[in-house]
Amino acid sequence: MQRNDLNGTWAIEREGEWPSERSDEAAARASEYGLESAATIRDRKIPLFNRSRRGYGNFSRFLGVPFQEDMRELGGQDVAFMGVPLDTGTTFRPGTRFGPDAMRRISSLGSTYNVSMGVDLYETLNMVDVGDVSVIPANIEKSFDQIALAIGYLHERNVFPVVLGGDHSIGYPDIRGIAPYVDGNIGIIHFDRHSDLSEYTWDERMHGSPFFHATNIENAPPSNLVQIGIGGWTGSREGLKNARERHATVVTLEDVDRFGIDKVAEYALEIAWKNAKAVFLSFDIDSVDPAFAPGTGTPEPGGFLPRELLKFLRLITREGLAGMEVVEVSPPYDVSDITALLGARAVMEVLGTLVVSGKLGKMPEPKEMK
Repeated sequence: MQRNDLNGTWAIEREGEWPSERSDEAAARASEYGLESAATIRDRKIPLFNRSRRGYGNFSRFLGVPFQEDMRELGGQDVAFMGVPLDTGTTFRPGTRFGPDAMRRISSLGSTYNVSMGVDLYETLNMVDVGDVSVIPANIEKSFDQIALAIGYLHERNVFPVVLGGDHSIGYPDIRGIAPYVDGNIGIIHFDRHSDLSEYTWDERMHGSPFFHATNIENAPPSNLVQIGIGGWTGSREGLKNARERHATVVTLEDVDRFGIDKVAEYALEIAWKNAKAVFLSFDIDSVDPAFAPGTGTPEPGGFLPRELLKFLRLITREGLAGMEVVEVSPPYDVSDITALLGARAVMEVLGTLVVSGKLGKMPEPKEMK
């Protein structure tokens, strides 16, 4: 047997005979439309927003809205859905990289009209899906740079960002990306069963540490951080210690049972908005009892019922938001897409409330009753 007898030798020679003009053109177009990546990315052919065929789900759009292919033309829209397919920050069960695609696919179940609110999102909001951020699966810090740059790009153009995660480590770059464009402090309302206030996990900034680092940002002080639903057996003593030392506000499920959803929501708004110019919503799907949201990496029994959670979201949204994220939807552990569906519906509840409250879009003029 000689080298020239090998099929492998024929294969490598055959490869050199194929042209690459179409692929090169597509790559150039992807870089142009998807914008330039963060400075820390060595491969400059990787765009900030993924416009290639590579990825975990680039073919469905949230609510079926138009795809904003050329990001240079973003501006004037009300809402942009942005996927962050990352699970590099996961410490237990991975799979949240598939969360954005799962929520996009299931979001089209039903319609964009809500009977109780009397609002049609498709008719009142100009919405686009900007696709996924080009994250770097093997490097969480480079991924943070990409995410922060991407959400900052949306916020700078006055488009309401809806971030579809991804694990909860993205909470840090989401705040980091928005902070430079807010002329004042940012409040954070955080729904979770875990405090996510540890400095590091396994020597890295991961999904148990986003709000330790987010509240290190000068205009995102911990005094404006409200964490709702914390408790159970998978929490972190270090997170509680840091909450105590930084004067963050922790609301357990027992507090919600004692004071009620309305009172707690009122208190959360008071804390988050105190001397703040904007509030960001971070919704971790594991704040819901795993009986109703099994598709998540670190489930903890005893969480919210879906109806309780949706009511909470409506109450805390009515004062307006600077953006929102839905994180920790992990399809490999889901059952009949119910977790992804709840994540998608949480987004729709928030958008509907923003419309009804006059914070986003425009409601039609009421017709006179005959």
